[in-house]
Amino acid sequence: MAENLSLWLSTPAYPLENLSVSKLNSSLLSSRLDWEAPAFTVAARCRVVATLVLFVFAAVSNLSVLISVLCGRGRHLAAHLRPLIASLASADLVMTFVVMPLDAIWNITVQWYAGDIMCKLLCFLKLFAMHSAAFILVVVSLDRHHSILHPLDSLDAGLRNKRMLLVAWLLSLLLASPQLFIFRAIKAEGVDFTQCVTHGSFQHHWQETAYNMFHFVTLYIFPLLVMSFCYTRIFAKINKQMHKNKDGEHCLRRSGTDIIPKARMKTLKMTVVIVTSFVVCWTPYYLLGIWYWFQPGIIQQTPEYIHHILFVFGNLNTCCDPVIYGFYTPSFRADLADVVACCCGHRSSNDSPRSLDRLSGQTAEGSRDVESDPS
Repeated sequence: MAENLSLWLSTPAYPLENLSVSKLNSSLLSSRLDWEAPAFTVAARCRVVATLVLFVFAAVSNLSVLISVLCGRGRHLAAHLRPLIASLASADLVMTFVVMPLDAIWNITVQWYAGDIMCKLLCFLKLFAMHSAAFILVVVSLDRHHSILHPLDSLDAGLRNKRMLLVAWLLSLLLASPQLFIFRAIKAEGVDFTQCVTHGSFQHHWQETAYNMFHFVTLYIFPLLVMSFCYTRIFAKINKQMHKNKDGEHCLRRSGTDIIPKARMKTLKMTVVIVTSFVVCWTPYYLLGIWYWFQPGIIQQTPEYIHHILFVFGNLNTCCDPVIYGFYTPSFRADLADVVACCCGHRSSNDSPRSLDRLSGQTAEGSRDVESDPS
């Protein structure tokens, strides 16, 4: 989601604000009486309701994952996996607390009331959130790639992951920094209407298109290519090992010598599903953006509710990650059950020997789960 793409699809008053506002002054000069201010439409209201529902769910679920990893049974995760899961939850929380509220409030107010400084800052944070969410998935994919193809290097996995995560966060800050300079709050001539846009920051339309395309590559194409490369090599490795089995036994474990340990395989499945949800949720949104960049007139032919649906569907990805993590991680479900039990006045599962025996990463069964991936 390049920032300008996210804004023309997410901004209520100007779905194509970078184009529309650049034409706003000239259109007002020619026919101010014919100009009609954008309104808070029914489709926009439905979008706000859907966004608020996703906001509540994403905030609660991602905070639960983060707390579980830092303070709960998630501490039994392998040392090199904890920073990955915590960073993924943190990136989703930045998306949740920056992108979703900004989108909902902006749809309600229609125009921009927060001033020039907040315009720059919030647009910067929005793009930073989108970059960080995408880059953390890249780091997770690289970790799985190295874990499966180079299992003997597992001792360096913790330090390697921390370095990759640091690069991911710093790169997100760097790539989002131009937003501080190109976005500004502009008041339309002749009418009482202000919008946060890039009007005047680009001398030619092709420069704005190039800027949009650059972020499209960094936010979608680059992560997609890296993740595809990693998982293609992983599955090729698995397929090759299976065919090398002289006995014809199509399994991924052998007595005494594990080709792909079960815990590592389970973590691999979880990351594949997380990456798939990213691609499924955001691909339609990007395709519409590409179409618009090269054929701006299609916005007039596309129903308004389509733009709203695609953006809300993209935000659904923020809710999918904690659900997928919970599905593959019994310890997180146990922590969640503890909270529910406390809220309902029942005994915490920490007091239950059966719960501890079944879910603790220190037990024999737990050692085969995701949280104790012996990479």
